[in-house]
Amino acid sequence: MNGTINSPFRYAGGKFYARKLILAHVPRHTDYIEPFAGGGSIFFAKPKVDFNQLNDIDRELVNVYLTIRDNPDELIYFLKRQLVKHTRIPEKYTEKVLYGDPLPATKELHGFFKNEYKPKNDLERAGRWFYLNRTSYSGIMNNQNMYWGYGDKYSMQPKNWAQNIIRTSEKLQGVEITNLDFENIIDNAPDGALLFLDPPYYNADQDKFYQHYFSKQDHFRLAECLRRNNDRLKLFITYDNTPDIRELYNWMSEMHDKEWNYCIQRTDDQRNGTDKKGERYKGKELFILNYTAEQVSIDEPELTFAS
Repeated sequence: MNGTINSPFRYAGGKFYARKLILAHVPRHTDYIEPFAGGGSIFFAKPKVDFNQLNDIDRELVNVYLTIRDNPDELIYFLKRQLVKHTRIPEKYTEKVLYGDPLPATKELHGFFKNEYKPKNDLERAGRWFYLNRTSYSGIMNNQNMYWGYGDKYSMQPKNWAQNIIRTSEKLQGVEITNLDFENIIDNAPDGALLFLDPPYYNADQDKFYQHYFSKQDHFRLAECLRRNNDRLKLFITYDNTPDIRELYNWMSEMHDKEWNYCIQRTDDQRNGTDKKGERYKGKELFILNYTAEQVSIDEPELTFAS
């Protein structure tokens, strides 16, 4: 598959709602790399090219990417029958799952995976992560802020998980997936490659959302790394719109103030038993480019996403 699909994950800070704006600034390229892949919304929204690489420092996330790419059927099976055979899943779910139905999305099972289940191998780690990601509020995977957050009306239902995994696996075929520091990725990127960089926000409570903290020094290290590779790579960075970031990247060719609508699904925050429609918010960020708008010649793809 080389078409346009949705990211398989829910991801805090992801660019799902900014896809059209971002793709409108993407130039033609034959090599594409995301050093901070996260949910990979942009990779999944655009056609693949000759070389594609997704990298993230979160090894649990990378393990799920690798499992979906290389062992999708095993992951689907885990979320069905194998789970019952090898775990102490609550008894009332075993009969349904043994007959091939997917695990239901329930607060009880969310708590089981979060607090009790101990995976023994990469497949079980991926299965646990996938279940929690699809049923946690906003896909937050930091354990202390990981709350039950599923609603049938607004979340991908378990009956669709298998199709989602298969479709994602097809898109990931031939893609290099790595778990390295961003400097390693950027310094070793092939000449002329397009790098789409969506680093953690400069001003944010990262410890609430992510497993790996990105320090102020990491932000400075990233800017220096990009600067020394500026002449040989195409760079597209999305960042929070702050004076510090503007100063840090004042050597880049263009900065664009961008704004888009996004939705936080309050239905997903069911700690208080609520089930209300999501609230609309404005995303406000900088698009920072080391090329000019005149160099953007790629036709914007038709964004028709499979459900």
